Amino acid sequence: MTPTQPSHRGRYRVEAVSFPSGDTTLRGNLYVPLDIEAPTPAVPVLGPYCYVKEQAPVQYATRLASQGLVALAFDAATHGASDGLPRRHEVPLAKVADARAALDFLQSRPEVDAARLAVLGVCEGASEMLRLAVDDPRVTAIAAISGHYRDADNDIDLAGGETLANGHISRSEVRDHLQIRHARGAQALARYERTGEVDYGPIVDPERTDVALPWRMIWDWYHGWADRGLWENRYALMSDVPYLEFESMSAAADLQTPLLMVHADLSDGPDSARRHFAAVPGIDKHLVWQGGTTHFQYYDDPVVIDSAAALAAAWFQQHQ
Repeated sequence: MTPTQPSHRGRYRVEAVSFPSGDTTLRGNLYVPLDIEAPTPAVPVLGPYCYVKEQAPVQYATRLASQGLVALAFDAATHGASDGLPRRHEVPLAKVADARAALDFLQSRPEVDAARLAVLGVCEGASEMLRLAVDDPRVTAIAAISGHYRDADNDIDLAGGETLANGHISRSEVRDHLQIRHARGAQALARYERTGEVDYGPIVDPERTDVALPWRMIWDWYHGWADRGLWENRYALMSDVPYLEFESMSAAADLQTPLLMVHADLSDGPDSARRHFAAVPGIDKHLVWQGGTTHFQYYDDPVVIDSAAALAAAWFQQHQ
């Protein structure tokens, strides 16, 4: 674990850190509130599909730190500044393992109260943090912000894109397309295991429907990051095997950890969010529905992020 010299920003200091996840070194930014007098609660943040920490995770980590929580934004293995091969291999359960390693790292820090650890997930990260909260008893509370929740219907909604939304393709046709994607991923995985060569495809595209996230509005948000060289618009096609086999409904059904869910009508999969929230058996759960807020406002709209982060910070402090 290798910290570098910290710098100060606002009501927190930020420190570049590295820590192990299995045999892989992960890298991130640790945000520590200024002038804390005793070890304080801490929160790792997971972001969207194929995210890098400079996107939504940093937005939430800085705000949590400003409200008195140690927060960690980090790149998952194979992404961003973190190590790991093959690059851009998107494996949800590997991200769960990385988040568990982040908890290990936070427990080692003198600023952190090791008995008071919470987790926050944005978009796809919400589904992965649900799984972590079920599997790891150290998690005292979870906040799920504009989650992309993983059940069969919501996978169809995402994969269908505008073509499905506009009624130009049926749900059964999208289901068939997902099976084709899974088969393509299995072929790519077999090739990688046989030759070590990795097949890649784009994550977003303004026209193509065979990409990982085939919505024009998703392209509109992400391509600016790609154009500036801050985010790679590619993923390993073999990712479609573990990705499409992952689901979060079973985690919701087993969750006893206090849950805050923040969602909206124009967030990803509002029906899936309601299904997941209803499935949670724990009585200590709270749903905040924020009307017509759009999914990407939870990524980059300061007012929306301020609201969501404040709700999360209050939830975490209530459950410490």
